[in-house]
Amino acid sequence: MSRQAPAVLDAGQRHPVRFTLNGRKAGGEAEPRMLLHDFLRHVLGATGTHVGCEHGICGACTVQIDGAPARACLTLAVQADGAEIRTVEGLALAPDRLSALQEAFRAHHGLQCGFCTPGILMSLDALLRERPDCGEAEIRETLSGHLCRCTGYTPIVKAALAAAEALRMSHHA
Repeated sequence: MSRQAPAVLDAGQRHPVRFTLNGRKAGGEAEPRMLLHDFLRHVLGATGTHVGCEHGICGACTVQIDGAPARACLTLAVQADGAEIRTVEGLALAPDRLSALQEAFRAHHGLQCGFCTPGILMSLDALLRERPDCGEAEIRETLSGHLCRCTGYTPIVKAALAAAEALRMSHHA
């Protein structure tokens, strides 16, 4: 991620943070050490981004910053100033219409407890946007950055492959 916080921020003050969140302007104030996941959840009320390990290992907090997957637990809110942020809340095409990936997760039982699911969806969404022709090896490589204790990954892989196929079909139609 190429965004950098301003060189000097007063630790005792809150600083304005403005960005586009799921296609809409959003913002608030943050202390320099506030993490992006805390800003999303506690300042903006976007609670779909889950907080897991807080060390960048589990992937539960994955969001997209300027189109690329990023760990919200390793990103300061002030670093996101001016960025395009997309969270799991931004995946659905409409309030009553799931994305192809979400629909495939539903159809193939790609989640159980659902805690890891938002981060996995954000990483797979970025992969499928960039490489709709991806195969199982690329999907598994993407999933290697996520920990899921419930599914054993098999239904997640099946769902991602089904979503990739659906996206390819929609592009050829």
